Amino acid sequence: MAGKGKDAQPLDLAKIREQINDIDERLQALINQRATIAQQVGVAKGQLKSAVDYYRPEREAEVLRGVLERNEGPMRDEEMLRLFREIMSACLAQQEPLKIGFLGPEGTFTQTAVFKHFGHSVRALPFHTIDEVFQEVESSAADFGVVPIENSTEGSVNNTLDMFLTSPLKIAGEIELRIEQHLMATFPGLENIERICAHEQSLAQCRGWIREYLPHVELIGVSSNAVGARRARDEDGTAAIGPEVAADVYELSIMVNNIEDRADNATRFLVVGRDLLTSSGDDKTTLMVSTSDTAGGAGILHSLLQPLAEHGINMVRIESRPSRRKNWDYVFFFDIEGHAEDSHVAKALAKLEETSSLFRVLGAYPKAVG
Repeated sequence: MAGKGKDAQPLDLAKIREQINDIDERLQALINQRATIAQQVGVAKGQLKSAVDYYRPEREAEVLRGVLERNEGPMRDEEMLRLFREIMSACLAQQEPLKIGFLGPEGTFTQTAVFKHFGHSVRALPFHTIDEVFQEVESSAADFGVVPIENSTEGSVNNTLDMFLTSPLKIAGEIELRIEQHLMATFPGLENIERICAHEQSLAQCRGWIREYLPHVELIGVSSNAVGARRARDEDGTAAIGPEVAADVYELSIMVNNIEDRADNATRFLVVGRDLLTSSGDDKTTLMVSTSDTAGGAGILHSLLQPLAEHGINMVRIESRPSRRKNWDYVFFFDIEGHAEDSHVAKALAKLEETSSLFRVLGAYPKAVG
């Protein structure tokens, strides 16, 4: 191998750099060629109203799955996916950037989820509450919204589930985000930290690390990690915990990476939009159902689950929430594998609708990629 052993020839760095320059030029030309073809897609679709008319989440999921299948390294799958997402995001933004509402403020994990799913060539619009995110998408002030739905350690986000009881919005995608907690401040040296400001959940998720390395530091719970990052920017002796995006937004330096106690901690987010999607080839369907059956909980669940079992439908998640119609009346949220329009799924759903007093397909959407 070149550069190894007594008789090996030294690597010619100038030649290697020429090769890299040549590849860069070809890459740039190909990216611009892709952008030109993307513009032709817009022309073929005619005079559409906005960027959301050009964006097809199911098509994007197909492209990203192809990226994973082709990737042979040495670049990791997640890095290759990130590059292709940014290319697609930039190409789409030639028409007009997508407007994505999210549960803010800036510097939260939800904003990180927005950029992971849509790339950075979008207008990310922070809102104060999950209700506001839904309202802005319903009114078309935002094209899509991103809201948390469940955490692997904390469970479901009930406010998001409850919004579907009254909102006409549909689920247009899901995002799975590993929660990486970083310690950040404006100054160097752990010994200079007097207090840490962060959301209570982040403090809890990092309690073991804090106990070992900063046992005498004051811990202050705040309403969001963004608020903690803002205080760290403005206060001497204050550090914060949060995602990398918080350090970028509030101009903080990351002192220690990944101080979370559990490396498998993750949050799942939903992308909400105004339309149902067609099949991408590897999908989930989310249902909201209830029944007028007056039997106990086991009888109700049996009547709802039986059509799924009869047609071989795999259910991956179930939650119940008060229906708000009357006391002790509940609705159930099911995530099942497959698209609502797949023949075996459609048959099961038709049977389920017959036995339900409330039945709604909340979305049929691509499974999270990467």
